[in-house]
Amino acid sequence: MSNFIRLMSSDFFVINVPEEVAYTSQTIKNLTEDTGSQEIVPLPNVCSRVLSKVIEYSTYHVAAGETSKSVTETRAWDAEYVSMEQATLFDVIMAANYLDIKGLLDLTCQAVANMLRCKTPDEIREALNMKNDFTPEEEEQRSCENEHRAPL
Repeated sequence: MSNFIRLMSSDFFVINVPEEVAYTSQTIKNLTEDTGSQEIVPLPNVCSRVLSKVIEYSTYHVAAGETSKSVTETRAWDAEYVSMEQATLFDVIMAANYLDIKGLLDLTCQAVANMLRCKTPDEIREALNMKNDFTPEEEEQRSCENEHRAPL
């Protein structure tokens, strides 16, 4: 029977998580070594909604490792996992970075890269809700420079 780690989200929800799932996060592992696993581990940068998504990912991947799920099956699960709202995906990226879960960070960043692939700068700005802060002259120069580049 596994031990549980008590995690407290930024919105003060406490979630009991199996130790092996919690320890997919290097941050949580370090914090529990500092505080002792009997204490509640505060995660001030992760709300409960996002923490539950992170736990979902970690739970699956711990179980996949224990049951030797196929790479194809795991990739299919991962593809389904990242098909979430864009805002949630960005929140999960921030949480994966803060919690130091390399696999989750790689997966979610790759999902964003795939989402932006073959888009123009204007389409990327729109997708990421960024304003165009180039002057018309800078925009013209950027356009000319891009015309002379070889396609990827």
